[in-house]
Amino acid sequence: MTDRVVRVVLADDQPLVRTALRMVMTDVPDLDVVGEAGTGAEAVELAESERPDVVVMDIRMPGMDGIEATRLITEGGTGAHVIVLTTFDDDDYLYGALRAGAAGFLVKDMALDDILAAIRVVATGDGLLAPSVTRRLIREFADRPVSDAPDTRTVEGITDREREVLTLVGNGLSNTEIAERLSISVATAKTYVTRLLAKLGARDRVRLVIIAYEAGLVASAR
Repeated sequence: MTDRVVRVVLADDQPLVRTALRMVMTDVPDLDVVGEAGTGAEAVELAESERPDVVVMDIRMPGMDGIEATRLITEGGTGAHVIVLTTFDDDDYLYGALRAGAAGFLVKDMALDDILAAIRVVATGDGLLAPSVTRRLIREFADRPVSDAPDTRTVEGITDREREVLTLVGNGLSNTEIAERLSISVATAKTYVTRLLAKLGARDRVRLVIIAYEAGLVASAR
């Protein structure tokens, strides 16, 4: 549990989903729901007025969808981080949501404790993807047309070790898992990730995942 209270906005067009998440967070002292939105437009308004740390965003909502709302929030200078929380069938929208600036992409069938933990992680400025979503990304990039060649220019300035770390990040490994895989300390793994963020101009770990895929560093797991 963190020392600070994370301020959260819930955006979902299903009141039952919002109510369930709010009820769970009511019993958690370090999470505070400061607003609820039933549309993307309402989510944008709440992000501007309440300045939350995290917006938990559905994708399919009436009027403005969650992708456009995410883009407006992340570009609006509110400082809010967006977690997209949706059903597995909806994650065809994954790439669009990440491109719009989402710091995380989770699925609604995850355990509630994992969703709450994800909110805390994203509030610190880190990003994360559900394991099933990471696998979906790998498949999506593996299925790209041959003419859509990987773009390796963005990773030309990194070292061989940093390339290894970036590849592991792209495969969804945590700093602890990277440390175990490369036989280094967790602190050293974190240092490599921090260097990659700076060198590649990435805002968070999710951006590193996208860069790894676009550079062709992640192979299909099929």
